[in-house]
Amino acid sequence: MKIAVPVTSSRQIDSHFGHCEFYNVFTISENQEIVDIQKMESPQGCGCKSNIASVLADAGVTVMLAGGIGNGAINVLNNSGIEVIRGCSGNADEVVKLYVAGSVSDSGSSCQHTHEDGHTCNH
Repeated sequence: MKIAVPVTSSRQIDSHFGHCEFYNVFTISENQEIVDIQKMESPQGCGCKSNIASVLADAGVTVMLAGGIGNGAINVLNNSGIEVIRGCSGNADEVVKLYVAGSVSDSGSSCQHTHEDGHTCNH
């Protein structure tokens, strides 16, 4: 299994999916352990308008652990076969471990705002 997490340079989960510095892609073994972490550059701009969903899907990602994320980005990720878990925060490595252990669930709330360029990603 591969899990993507939008992160800051300090390995904290970014509170806004579309504005993160980069993504960490965690490879999880059959024993439910982290066996690899790859860093992926984040495209600039809104997550729903970038190609990040297809890039992550092509890399084998099936789960996204995100902080704030809008419905438009969720739809794009879901359409690429990536399940989105919203409302995550803290150290990305620790949250991935908690998710694998079954201790993380979706918050049920999406990001609600308009972007600086005036568009809304169906948030």
